[in-house]
Amino acid sequence: MAQSATTTTTPVDAGPLTGITVIDLTQIYQGPYATFLMAKAGADVIKIEPVDGEPSRIRAKVSGGASLPMAMLNTNKRGITLNLKSPRGKELFKEMIRRADILVENFAPGVMDRLGVGWDVLHEINPRLIYGTGTGYGISGPDRDNLAMDVTIQAASGIMSVTGTPDGPPMRAGASIVDFLSGVHLYAGIITALFDRTRTGVGRLVEVSMLETAYPTLASNMGFTYKSEGKPPPRVGNRHGGLALAPYSVYEAKDGHIAFVCVTEPHWQALLAAMGRLDAKDDPRFSTNKARVQNLVETDEFIEAWTRTLPRKELFALSKKHGFPAAPVRDLVEVMNDPHMHARGALEWFEDAELGRVVLPTSALWIHGTARPKTVSSPGLGQHNAQVYGDWFGYSEKDLEGLKQEGVI
Repeated sequence: MAQSATTTTTPVDAGPLTGITVIDLTQIYQGPYATFLMAKAGADVIKIEPVDGEPSRIRAKVSGGASLPMAMLNTNKRGITLNLKSPRGKELFKEMIRRADILVENFAPGVMDRLGVGWDVLHEINPRLIYGTGTGYGISGPDRDNLAMDVTIQAASGIMSVTGTPDGPPMRAGASIVDFLSGVHLYAGIITALFDRTRTGVGRLVEVSMLETAYPTLASNMGFTYKSEGKPPPRVGNRHGGLALAPYSVYEAKDGHIAFVCVTEPHWQALLAAMGRLDAKDDPRFSTNKARVQNLVETDEFIEAWTRTLPRKELFALSKKHGFPAAPVRDLVEVMNDPHMHARGALEWFEDAELGRVVLPTSALWIHGTARPKTVSSPGLGQHNAQVYGDWFGYSEKDLEGLKQEGVI
């Protein structure tokens, strides 16, 4: 169990969650990312999968071999199997909970209760346990039982309604933004409760709804809604969601595309200097941000006539020289090989047991003065059964084989 901040003997260069035991029942992306952050912070994360594996592992079998998401999100965890539908499996699980600091799951609401291992039961077994649950719509309210995945929450939250071109259909964001955004919130809520436990000695139930974590991302779009007397905002492509800034878009370059944003008038003046068009600073169409927004098409055409003549690298160099926000639109191969992220240790080349040499992310949380653990391959299905069940329960290989034959592990 975790010690209080005033009595801890953990070395200052150890991970901040060293000594914390996490039972990980999570699946797909949302929950596994929350527990990934815990593992990378030094916690002992024990990932429990059904005997046939979690959905991401099963999905990987279809395409052959392990999937990259499975490898990315489960590094530095120990992996065991357990059948929570069996009476013996429930007994073992409850014994694990007595030894744990944190439990994390992202099943549909009510699943753990139906299994007989919900919050009320586990809190009674271990009052210090932090129980984190990630759901689509929350564990209460009229929509709590709606099934949820990233794309359906993008639809329900309004994200899809503002994504795409004005004359096109609603679009999902290309990345699984809600899964990972809600995973970060789940991590934050659990660690907040863990801090609270240092003062109260008591664990808490922490819940995170994907829908609720998505809503704040629409802040600029909501501004449009309010100023237009409740009308839904239009899809604006790559332009500012509230149509309140210009330039704010993606422009064609000689060899691809580049994004420009001018938040302040000095940014606009810097862009004009980069373009060699300071003569346009007094043009009434462009002289203020309000004028540029009112003349949005002309503003974008004015800029793109210039960006088309130069490659992305040169345009980006000019943005840095003159001082306005810009970035080339990079493909994933470029990002995976980004020298900056590799130099910081945010990305690393790693020899995975099943995938071979791949690029994996490390934790995006930098807590200076603490160690960043060496990356350990994501576990195979049940890889640490002997280790975990042996350490905790003293089970022999014969005991484990018996549990396997009974369908418990």
